[in-house]
Amino acid sequence: MAENDPQLLKGVLTMVLLKVLAEAEGYGYAVVVRLHELGFAGLAEGTVYPALTRLERQGFLAARLERSSSGPARKYYRTTPQGLDELARSRRSWEELVSAVGQVLAEPAPGDERDMAKAKEA
Repeated sequence: MAENDPQLLKGVLTMVLLKVLAEAEGYGYAVVVRLHELGFAGLAEGTVYPALTRLERQGFLAARLERSSSGPARKYYRTTPQGLDELARSRRSWEELVSAVGQVLAEPAPGDERDMAKAKEA
């Protein structure tokens, strides 16, 4: 699978984190693992942890500490009602953006026709 474009990922990380944590609460590393399973293979812990802190500070996530038998306490996050509202807003915005980009990409670019002709010849 191709590496995710960091700039594209930055634009959707909030929405993705809110959605994943609305489905089930989780602690930082488990969230990273879950995102890797969902196709965000290049996503680093150093990107997720600050985002979780920021979303908690904004009131979109609530957190609780739970003792761990294998080390320090883990901070578990879950999406708040305010976070669910933000998720709905960002999802609408995302769907509008995907639709607009889809319209632009629906028409082949000049180079696309040459590439298709080469593929047919092969």
